[in-house]
Amino acid sequence: MVKAALQIGAVGEQRFVVTEKHSIDFAGDGMPAVLATPWLIWYLEHSCRDAALPYFDEGESSVGAHIDVEHLAPTPLGMEVRCRAQVIQRQGRRIWCRVEAFDEKECIGKGTIQFYIIQKEKFAKRVSEKR
Repeated sequence: MVKAALQIGAVGEQRFVVTEKHSIDFAGDGMPAVLATPWLIWYLEHSCRDAALPYFDEGESSVGAHIDVEHLAPTPLGMEVRCRAQVIQRQGRRIWCRVEAFDEKECIGKGTIQFYIIQKEKFAKRVSEKR
């Protein structure tokens, strides 16, 4: 189980600079290379994990369950993005975070992400049985 110390308000953060790797794959012919939504989601989800990770017990990890995020504005290559997650609710192994992302000019994304704390061994067994 998640340690009792995990409190509402715990914060996690990820920062990155948008590179070609993070850009949309349909740029060109007048369409500028900008941050792709799946990469924004990836960093937001890792921000959530960072908020809770210090409170995990040995053998625990997390998996995403529900994402409700608006990608509000484009971010060009070379700009830094800051993704922030704050724990807003916890129910047993289920945790909800409010997430926000900002580039150097504005808020580029916001929403909520729900994830579960899992036992790695039990999860690996379940995956193995599915094969």
